[in-house]
Amino acid sequence: MLRQGVVGRIGKGVVRKVLFIGDDWAEDHHDIEIEVDDGRRLVRARLPEGLDGIAKLHALIAEHAPAEWADLPAEQAAAQVAVGIETDRGGWVVALRAAGYQVYAINPMSAARYRERHCTSGAKSDAGDAHVLAEIVRLDSAHHRLIAGDSDLADGVKLLARAHQTAIWERTRHVLRLRSALNEFFPLRCKHSRTWPPPMR
Repeated sequence: MLRQGVVGRIGKGVVRKVLFIGDDWAEDHHDIEIEVDDGRRLVRARLPEGLDGIAKLHALIAEHAPAEWADLPAEQAAAQVAVGIETDRGGWVVALRAAGYQVYAINPMSAARYRERHCTSGAKSDAGDAHVLAEIVRLDSAHHRLIAGDSDLADGVKLLARAHQTAIWERTRHVLRLRSALNEFFPLRCKHSRTWPPPMR
């Protein structure tokens, strides 16, 4: 039986298996633990911050994905991954959301209280915290905030902003290349002309 708050039902009432991930982040790395619905740990790993780490996380998820996911479209399979992390900001969280995973922002105080209640020693460790975060999203996700994606309007603004930036950068590169070529082949014309090459605006 899937816990409340975790998407596990896709079409015609068919229940799919879910992967639960605890992600204890630091400035330069992430300690992660992947569990299944019965609490069985599949893997622990320390991943570097950045694109390489995200790529390795995707690979670990694919490696441990349930066989039932084989026939699912990628976006439906990704929606069966629930991630608990103690932040709702940053490039890593954006990458998790963009991949289609369910990302829960876990309040650090909640994680600390859970660790005190359920861990034998109550001591803090990176691997232990990853386990705690995985357990929180497995057992108690209904009481934590699912990080929402951007609206269609916000996504559209981002797309336009990136396109605008790219257009400006490409125009600048082309103008600089043109100036360099003209100065090489027509140095006198460029030296005495006030209008050619045209100024960048």
